[in-house]
Amino acid sequence: MIASCLCYLLLPVARLFRALTDAFFTCRKNALLAKSTAPQLEGDFAMAPRGTDQEECEGLLQQWREEGASPVLSAASEGPLADKGLAQSSLALLMDNPGEHDAASEDKWSSRQLSDLRAAESLEEPFPEVLEEEPLPEAGGPLWTAVPVQTGPQYVDCAVLPMGAPAAEQWEEDPAVVAWSIAPEPLPQEEATIWPFDGLGQLQPPPMEIPYHEILWREWEDFSTQPDSQGLEAGDGPQFQFTLMSYNILAQDLMQQSAELYLHCHPDILSWSYRFANIMQEFQHWDPDILCLQEVQEDHYWEQLEPSLRMMGFTCFYKRRTGCKTDGCAVCYKPTRFRLLCASPVEYFRPGLELLNRDNVGLVLLLQPLVPEGLGPVSVAPLCVANTHVLYNPRRGDVKLAQMAILLAEVDKVARLSDGSHCPIILCGDLNSVPDSPLYNFIRDGELQYHGMPAWKVSGQEDFSHQLYQRKLQAPLWPSSLGITDCCQYVTSCHPKRAGRLKYGRDFLLRFRFCSVACQRPVGLVFMEGVTDTKPERPADWAESVLEEDTSDLEPVFPRTAGTIQHCLHLTSVYTHFLPQHGRPEVTTMPLGLGTTVDYIFFSAEPYESGNRTDPRLYRDGTLKLLGRLSLLSEEILWAANGLPNPFCSSDHLCLLASFGMEVTAP
Repeated sequence: MIASCLCYLLLPVARLFRALTDAFFTCRKNALLAKSTAPQLEGDFAMAPRGTDQEECEGLLQQWREEGASPVLSAASEGPLADKGLAQSSLALLMDNPGEHDAASEDKWSSRQLSDLRAAESLEEPFPEVLEEEPLPEAGGPLWTAVPVQTGPQYVDCAVLPMGAPAAEQWEEDPAVVAWSIAPEPLPQEEATIWPFDGLGQLQPPPMEIPYHEILWREWEDFSTQPDSQGLEAGDGPQFQFTLMSYNILAQDLMQQSAELYLHCHPDILSWSYRFANIMQEFQHWDPDILCLQEVQEDHYWEQLEPSLRMMGFTCFYKRRTGCKTDGCAVCYKPTRFRLLCASPVEYFRPGLELLNRDNVGLVLLLQPLVPEGLGPVSVAPLCVANTHVLYNPRRGDVKLAQMAILLAEVDKVARLSDGSHCPIILCGDLNSVPDSPLYNFIRDGELQYHGMPAWKVSGQEDFSHQLYQRKLQAPLWPSSLGITDCCQYVTSCHPKRAGRLKYGRDFLLRFRFCSVACQRPVGLVFMEGVTDTKPERPADWAESVLEEDTSDLEPVFPRTAGTIQHCLHLTSVYTHFLPQHGRPEVTTMPLGLGTTVDYIFFSAEPYESGNRTDPRLYRDGTLKLLGRLSLLSEEILWAANGLPNPFCSSDHLCLLASFGMEVTAP
């Protein structure tokens, strides 16, 4: 009886234990399914602790094999799973709740178990004590680290980093691994090339390890013997020697307005303080007697250049461009070597003339050389120095020709002597024309046939022949109202007007009331009684001899040559525009990295006479003799110094320097 009662009481307890054991192994199976692949499941369940009902456990395993692993894997992937303390937590739950026998207790147990599974996600070590497994050995590979890459929204929550090789193989299937990469090993830092300017990106040192003063070395080409201590040369006769420099120093305002031309330069070498110091060093090094400058900014001239040059012993004259321009031309000379006779500024702007509506200017000085007193009563001819900066626009060659005609007319007026000849002339500046262009040939040869010539061809700077519309030069090039003939002379210089000729006052006109011509009856005059039949009576106080205008010497209307302009100054260039030792053309400027010649020094020379014909291309020394010059550079040499400007040369032009000699004659 007692035994039957005990069996009756223990039967519900056994059923409850069986149900709990079933739930335990089902949950454990799901956890292992989430951590293992299908071939590993059988081994894992074999290592699980065996209970009193071994057959039912094996039946559960058989049931899982028949149903398949995919549904279980899908169900297990719905939430995070645990891999430590699973058996301990489930068995502890059985011991803590032995008296709960209803279905509600089973639901509560399932929910608590799920919470334990989620809480166990933060555990790091596996559970070899329960499953009797050996922990996986840690791989010795490189650690994984994050790199700054763009990730999509689906990768935002990626925070767990695998630490071993097996984990790395598992993470390769996850797209989130794209956001990570192996941390590179630190490389030894190499010493970088040191350049004087911090943050330098575009400007690089020259490829050859040569100082700038050696890269830009310019040789002095001597064409004569050395002068004596008084600046005179002993030869056929004493000579007055002097040096002249022509230099476009690049106005700071113009450089800032065209900043795209100087992208290859570091900003530090483009500052005016740096450039001004370099330019003054060039002046001091070469020490010219006459200095012709272009693109001289007005405020820089008055505040820095003129005071500095005055301290160096120069007397300076400056002409700013017309309009709103801030730069101009300057001519400086040493009063110990020259005495100023006259200074004539030249403005090319003419109101109302479309051909001359630009603000370029020039400056013409007449200087008297000073010879030492110890030479006795000797004299040297005056020297005319002209400096200009012609319009840049490559398309407007007509404007450049007209500007040059005005300058040549002014030079002709200043340099003309009483006998009609000219004193020695030096014409220099930035002419914005290349060698052998029509403008260059006009200055050198003294003649140019321009009618029908494309305007862009005059300077030769750029080729616009491919363009459909091309401005062509028409004859006459400038109107007669400009007062300049086709020989580049002022009209008043050709035919001086007598004083008082244009003074048509009342007294002057009354003198012609009873002149002899007025008292003569014109031939063919119709006779009309009371009108043309009378003759004016001569006043008693009117002298018989009346001062009459001599019409034989009236100024004629100056003729215009059809499509041809000329001048008679006989000029030639100091430079030959070619470097025979390098086999390359000379370069005076490098706009946009392309070397070209636009700066010149022309001087007076006498053309050779071959038979009865004068060859304008060949010259010999006259009153002004070329004694030497500072050689120019080729484009390749300037490229080695990173073009122009550079840390050594602070302008986008090279300076031109020449030495001359003038004959000293006895009175």
